[in-house]
Amino acid sequence: LSSTFNTTTEVPLIGGYALTSLYFLKNPHILLKKKQTAFYCTHISHRGGTVSESITSSCLGAAEVGTEMLELDCHLTKDGHVVVSHDENLLRQTGQDVNISSLNLEELPPYNETLEVTFKTGVCHFSTGSDRNFALLEDVFRKFPHIAVNIEVKENNSMLIERISDLVKEYNREATSVWASVDTTIMKNCRKTTARLFNSKVTNLSSIIRLYFYLTFYP
Repeated sequence: LSSTFNTTTEVPLIGGYALTSLYFLKNPHILLKKKQTAFYCTHISHRGGTVSESITSSCLGAAEVGTEMLELDCHLTKDGHVVVSHDENLLRQTGQDVNISSLNLEELPPYNETLEVTFKTGVCHFSTGSDRNFALLEDVFRKFPHIAVNIEVKENNSMLIERISDLVKEYNREATSVWASVDTTIMKNCRKTTARLFNSKVTNLSSIIRLYFYLTFYP
């Protein structure tokens, strides 16, 4: 077995590719146009800040330290209200093994006096707060009109998505609200609504960019 290496043609090709890659690495705007953003955030408060599981207390604390975006999870009650809550099942937060979707708004139990808030395995914080009631998404819109909101949808519920869309339009929050979900099907359904929210966590796009990088289409 033998192999040949044609220095006359292959060395210039490799050198040309290396120089081209270096050029695009230094000048990425030629391949990837910079997006015009409606707002710019460097301080985002997960779960509204989570000083307390109560979103009102959490958001107030986050606003006081100058947060630029509140990240929230939303669920729909049986009677059609959009409730801000990290969990759909309320066992961890209230001690009652019930789902938000099975209860009317006035039937929602209060938060426990002390709650364990876990951000990652082995790291827990305990929070307390005087406000133990669940908040509505519209409460957040009213109390924090100038802070952008990232709304995460965890369940493929068309009624929930449409109701969020309606509230965003009602409170004129289209320019400062972001859809978020780790589920691409849910994200597609969010984009179909009449409210023109921005999108977050589009996993397909990041996967395509990563694939292009490994296939050497990107430097």
